[in-house]
Amino acid sequence: MIAASDGARLVGYARISTQDQDLALQIDALLKFGVAKELIFTDKASGATHQRPGLETCLSKLQEGDVLLVWRLDRLGRSVRRLVTLIDQLRERNIGFRSVCDGAIDTTTPSGELIFQVFSALAQFERRLIQERTKARLEAARGRKGGRPPMKANDRRIVLANKLLKDKSIGVDDICATLKISKSTLVSWTQAGRPLRP
Repeated sequence: MIAASDGARLVGYARISTQDQDLALQIDALLKFGVAKELIFTDKASGATHQRPGLETCLSKLQEGDVLLVWRLDRLGRSVRRLVTLIDQLRERNIGFRSVCDGAIDTTTPSGELIFQVFSALAQFERRLIQERTKARLEAARGRKGGRPPMKANDRRIVLANKLLKDKSIGVDDICATLKISKSTLVSWTQAGRPLRP
């Protein structure tokens, strides 16, 4: 059994990804490690989703000095960045964090704190990689015009637009309605932008 220091409460969180899975294994483990049944909060939701009402309730019930206990790290979040963010928020509120299956992850001990610092460094590294990739994409795109590539003059739609425009009996509005384009598109497709007849 994990004892909460200085009489602090143990609060548990359990999550399964699909309705077909069973929460019993996680709940039994949390009970075994000393979490009171009324202090176990659960979700049936993918780790990728941001809407987890059980977790939100759990976080709102946690008080300074409490310890949040989960069965495994991936029950709290799927990405290192999400995990680090959540655990950082707990630390700011003076709330400890422990994982039953990941014994080294225990922010209430010096060695667990060190492991968490490694997690924080990895999350920061991940953020920097994302920033560098974004910067590289922006630099690679510099000098290129956005939007679709220009259409060739022999494109069948442009050829048809020019033929319809030459037929004086068909109005511009009818041509646009037939081709399902705007007048500005018709202008760009025909005669290098020569003004259209009414």
